[in-house]
Amino acid sequence: MATLLQQIVSGLSTGGVYASLALALVLIYQATGVVNFAQGEMAMFATYLAWTMLNAGWPYWAAFAATLAIAFFGGLLIERVVIRPVENAPVLTIVMVTIGLLTIFNSVAGWIYTYTVKPFPSPFPSTPIKLGLATISLQDLGVGGVSVLVLIIMYVFFHHTTLGLAMRAVVENPSGSRLVGIRVSWMLALGWGLASVVGAVAGMLVAPLVFLEPNMMSGILIYAFASATLGGFNSPGGAVLGGFLMGVLENLVGTYVTFIGTELKLTVALAVILLTLLIKPTGLFGRAAVSRV
Repeated sequence: MATLLQQIVSGLSTGGVYASLALALVLIYQATGVVNFAQGEMAMFATYLAWTMLNAGWPYWAAFAATLAIAFFGGLLIERVVIRPVENAPVLTIVMVTIGLLTIFNSVAGWIYTYTVKPFPSPFPSTPIKLGLATISLQDLGVGGVSVLVLIIMYVFFHHTTLGLAMRAVVENPSGSRLVGIRVSWMLALGWGLASVVGAVAGMLVAPLVFLEPNMMSGILIYAFASATLGGFNSPGGAVLGGFLMGVLENLVGTYVTFIGTELKLTVALAVILLTLLIKPTGLFGRAAVSRV
């Protein structure tokens, strides 16, 4: 029983990271209708920027805040310079552009920082505490807490601020939004900026657990894809819930399904993607698109 509880709590912690990255994927998908395959590499590059500041002597939370600011303007710039010129091109064209961005970010990170694995500090102590029958590290609780805080902030922004409501209106009805004076193109750019911020948070939270190197987000991105697919790519809340479910499922399967263990846990994410697409392609909370002709 203690092991089960411990795996669930630990799974919720890592699930918070998956939920953050899944939310970033959904934000861009809702803004542009395209899945951003470079989301993980953008988060990785932002984490390297934070590492550079920390090595220069910056306090952790100052580097954290500065990285989020850089990530926001970086996402804004990518949308303006790279995505906007091809926004009316076929979907496959934009997908190839995001794959190109993935390759560029990965290569530039390797060129600047090398492919040597680097430790990334955590602001949370690793001291374990007793939580009922389970022993949980403060690192896991801290990661889960920051992830939940980010998700709450995003919920409040999209449901209780004028700018957030304008972004939602653009997603639902771009033409109608233009008629009431909303600058649709800038709302799309803002979506990329916010997605970059959420991705950067996920990168900085997961780096102390997996260590920092240019390919560190590859597996995390697959779990985020599985989370967004499970919850629904057109449902931000569903993607978040899918992230927490994936975190718990990954831990439980790795612990109790002996032939999978830790080596084959990534197949759990792939299996979830496949089963969801076969059984309910829109995800648990997604909506099917309906068009009238």
